[in-house]
Amino acid sequence: MEEIRDVVLEYVIEEYLEDEDEEINYETPLISGGIVDSFSMVSLKRFLEAQYKISIPDEKASPEAFDTVNSITALVREFIG
Repeated sequence: MEEIRDVVLEYVIEEYLEDEDEEINYETPLISGGIVDSFSMVSLKRFLEAQYKISIPDEKASPEAFDTVNSITALVREFIG
């Protein structure tokens, strides 16, 4: 199974990076850096829920929780059985 953070990083690169030369890593600020907006955060949440068959409560889906690939990975791991 692919590492969760690699799946998340690949998804963010494919879905949200407009400049193909732009590079991001596991600690790149996504929301505070302007890469992911609130609408995109909702679609990312839905992707994660479908990909990992989990349900992330809205109160846990904060901008802070979605600001880096590492923080998103920690959030997903919290809900994987």
